[in-house]
Amino acid sequence: MKKRIIIMSSCLKNNRLELKAGESINKLQPAEQILVDSDHFSFIYLMEDKQDYTYIVLPETAWPHLKAAMDQKIPVWITFNEEQLELTNFHDELEYVLSNIQGNSNYGEEMVKKVEGIFYR
Repeated sequence: MKKRIIIMSSCLKNNRLELKAGESINKLQPAEQILVDSDHFSFIYLMEDKQDYTYIVLPETAWPHLKAAMDQKIPVWITFNEEQLELTNFHDELEYVLSNIQGNSNYGEEMVKKVEGIFYR
């Protein structure tokens, strides 16, 4: 099973979106890909180290800030204590994933409803 780091909170600060991780992000690098976990109503940003991928879990509670960051075209950063790293290619990847979810019942009706309620209102 892949390592999962959950985003505990998010905030718009200093003209960027900061996603606060629940554990260290040391030695991780952006893989520049976003997946969907429709069972847990989350987006997954992939990061990698020398051995494997790590899933950065973006729960539904972070979605309003993700939407604001997209609207304002501001960068998205992940932080843990003093560690911080920009999540590169985040907006392009999220826009691609969102366009696939909109109106697509393959993701489940509830996931589609939640995504459309935040990102397409």
